[in-house]
Amino acid sequence: MLAVIVMSLFALYVVFFLPAEKLASENDEPAIRRAPQMRKLWSLAQSAMKERKPLKAEKALLTILKFDERNAAAYNRLGILYAKERKHKEAIECFEIAQSLDNNASSLHNVGLIYLETNNYEKAAMAFAQAIELEGDVPARYIAHAKAEEQLGNRKKALESLEIAYDLAPSTAVLRHILEVYERASDEEGIEQTKHRIVTLLEDQRQKSKKAKLARSRLLSKRRHVM
Repeated sequence: MLAVIVMSLFALYVVFFLPAEKLASENDEPAIRRAPQMRKLWSLAQSAMKERKPLKAEKALLTILKFDERNAAAYNRLGILYAKERKHKEAIECFEIAQSLDNNASSLHNVGLIYLETNNYEKAAMAFAQAIELEGDVPARYIAHAKAEEQLGNRKKALESLEIAYDLAPSTAVLRHILEVYERASDEEGIEQTKHRIVTLLEDQRQKSKKAKLARSRLLSKRRHVM
C-alpha cells in the first residue's frame, strides 16, 4: 500500500512539477548566457566613450539594444554619444525613447539640453520643467531651465529658477548666473544687489574656512599633548 502511494506521488510530481521546472530553466538559460556578454558590451561602450572612440561605442550600444530593445540606459548613453557628435536629431530620438521606456529626469534633462543647443527654447523649457517635477532637488535643472526661459524673454521666470538653484546649493557660480541675467537686461539695481551678495558670500566662505582651519589646528594640538 505504501509503495502504491509513493508511486502515485512521484507520478504527480512528474506530470505537474517537472515540466514547469524544465520550462523555467529553459526560459532562464538565454538570459544567463547573455549576462556576461552584456556586461562585456557595457564595459566596452564605457571605455570607448572615455577614449573618444564614438564608432566603437556606438557599435557596442547598438549590440546591447539588439539583445534588449527596451534598455532605457543604453538609449540614454547612445543619446549622449550622438549629442557629443552633434547628431542632434538622433540624440533627441534616443532620449525620447529612453524617456518612454523609463520616465526619469535625466533623459528629460538631456533632451532639454539638445533643444537648448539647437535654439528650440520652448521645448527646452518644457523638458526642463518636466525634469524638475520628477527631481526637484538638483540645482543644474533649474539653471538650465533659467537659460531656456531667458531666451524666451521670461526674465522673471529665469531669475526665479536661479534663486531656487541658489537656495538648494548656495554658490558664487549661481550668483554669477543671476548677475549675467541682470547685466543682459541692463538692470543696474539688480546688478548692484547681486554683486553685494557675491562679496558677502565670499566673505562668509572665508570666515568658515578660517574657523575650520582653527578647529583643525586646535584638534592637532590636543592630540600632540595627549601623545
